[in-house]
Amino acid sequence: MNKRRISLAVITCLSLILVAAAPDELIKPKAPTTRPASPATQPVPPPLTHYMGREIAQTMHWAGAGWLTREEREKEEDCTTMVKHLNVQPGQTVCDLGAGNGFYTLWLAKLVGEKGRVLAVDIQPEMLEMLKQRAERDKISNIDLILGTTVDPKLPEGKLDLVLMVDVYHELSNPSEVLAAVRKSLKPHGRIALVEYRLEDDSVPIKVLHRMSKAQIMKEYTANGFKLVDQFDGLPWQHLMFFERE
Repeated sequence: MNKRRISLAVITCLSLILVAAAPDELIKPKAPTTRPASPATQPVPPPLTHYMGREIAQTMHWAGAGWLTREEREKEEDCTTMVKHLNVQPGQTVCDLGAGNGFYTLWLAKLVGEKGRVLAVDIQPEMLEMLKQRAERDKISNIDLILGTTVDPKLPEGKLDLVLMVDVYHELSNPSEVLAAVRKSLKPHGRIALVEYRLEDDSVPIKVLHRMSKAQIMKEYTANGFKLVDQFDGLPWQHLMFFERE
């Protein structure tokens, strides 16, 4: 055996002796570094009952989803005119927040086309399942289903051209948290299209708790960093107001 082989043998023996004598903490693998908890794992604030002087309505239960696709809806609300004024363009990324069973989601999906996307957000998985079945039936594949929470719609940051909320904002149990998330999701000139039954009009056959006045809408949206950029007053029962970030 030459000197080189003898040296290697000695080094190997010394290494084995050192490992055997070393304390456990020096030879055990270290545990992975614990990262700070993500926002999704943080405690969810309790739902509010009132916000800025307004009583918050209860969320529509999925069992009543059939009302969203009732035959009379087009005549009562002039949905076609409302959608036309959204000015949705092919290739855009838009969100139907509070999508329900997809009455407007499927409509938006056709407008943005194959190169566009629709993010359909709801807090009830049953609603999203109904939407999924309707989309599959109509062979529509450019929709992303998102199960949000009462405080987080789980939207990508800075990606959305439009966030549509039809008769849903007044039911949000934590409006400021949701609006903060929506602000982050919008592109620089991205818009919120807010549709709410008119409180000022006594002829609107909807319970008062499910209607909003323009004054209350402006109060809440300006307080959360939005400015009114457009509006349309020609719908039979509803306000249509457009907001951008301040």
